[in-house]
Amino acid sequence: MKKLIFIFVLMCLFSCGDYIDKPKNLIPKDQMAEILADLSINDQATFMYPNSNLEAGTRYVLKTHNVKSNDFIESFKYYVVKEKMNGIAEEAQKILLEKDPKADKYIKDKKSKIVSPENLPALSR
Repeated sequence: MKKLIFIFVLMCLFSCGDYIDKPKNLIPKDQMAEILADLSINDQATFMYPNSNLEAGTRYVLKTHNVKSNDFIESFKYYVVKEKMNGIAEEAQKILLEKDPKADKYIKDKKSKIVSPENLPALSR
């Protein structure tokens, strides 16, 4: 019985550790937000121009921020596991709205059209 309790206590102690270790080249939160904002712009560019290359754009964004792809991936995983990605994503949204103020108006217009009941389509049979 003592052995069983001892094993249970050891399991509890080892389970309290972190799921992921801090990466060697962890990207700071503010730079991560800037990278995510630029990546979302790149994503929209590939949506607007279907023949463009998403991968080349992604490489360009990482190169302009002097970040290696492995460092970005490891930092992204770290922030997701540590539940800090929501704050970084919100900061990236603020950066996007600073770069394009018209986007805020566009988003608000789209939301207002969807929410109002008179703009909902009639059911067709």
